[in-house]
Amino acid sequence: MKKYILIAMVFAMSSTSIMAQWSKGKGKGYYKLSAWYLKSDQHYTDTGAIDPNVTRTQFNTNIYAEYGISDKIDVIAYVPFFARTAQNNQISGTNNNTIQQGEGFNSFGDIDLGARYAFYKKGQWAADVKLLLGIPTGNDRGGSDGSFQTGDGEFNQYLSTSLGFSNSFGSVPFYAKTYIGYNNRSEGFSDEFRGGFETGFNLFNNKLWLIGRLNILKSIKNGTLTAANSNGSIFANNIEFTSFGFEAAYYITKKLGVSASFDSAVSGRIIAANPSFSGGVFLDIK
Repeated sequence: MKKYILIAMVFAMSSTSIMAQWSKGKGKGYYKLSAWYLKSDQHYTDTGAIDPNVTRTQFNTNIYAEYGISDKIDVIAYVPFFARTAQNNQISGTNNNTIQQGEGFNSFGDIDLGARYAFYKKGQWAADVKLLLGIPTGNDRGGSDGSFQTGDGEFNQYLSTSLGFSNSFGSVPFYAKTYIGYNNRSEGFSDEFRGGFETGFNLFNNKLWLIGRLNILKSIKNGTLTAANSNGSIFANNIEFTSFGFEAAYYITKKLGVSASFDSAVSGRIIAANPSFSGGVFLDIK
């Protein structure tokens, strides 16, 4: 069963936006085209131990967008328009023969659509509430054995609130932001509690943002999916992790820039024990 304990929810570890954003403001927006990649040869088991697995890769190219429809309300979209899951050949360590052929599966990924409402802003402090709807547009039974997933096959609703602070150390602007949220999942999946912290510093006259973040996901364990289910999604239920990440975003012009990021779980259950990487180009219309 070890080869099946890979993740359909690894996308939760990837970054979708450049940095913590306050409300955009009416007519303003942030748009990003990026690619995300994970190569996993080991995983956290359901007890939190690390075990090896057949090497698999997860990859997607996606568009992330925020647009201000008023001074307090933004609409948000995350669209992974190409997602791929692949597995290497299994090679015998004794005679170097191929035990099992590798396989790959491509499809659309799961879309997130939502809105953010900035209900408080005073001085250097700001707070908002956000609702994201997870649309099951990916494939939860891909490949010959149904385990090559590009989505989890369930409709979820994620509600979160965040509090942020911005200031400067001398001539260096910085921000800090913390959030908590609850993810209500369907189709027998357990609900989830999420929380995290992010901070960023701006260098070289607003050219470069350096960002660090910590994310925590805990399963409520109130779902009904078990190992007896045959829908190929059992490894996406009751996942848990604590992860850290770093990101650099460089503005080539006042609106156009490039970014690169790294995220990795330092502990977890039923999730990859390898880092993920992302890179992209963004347009920030202020």
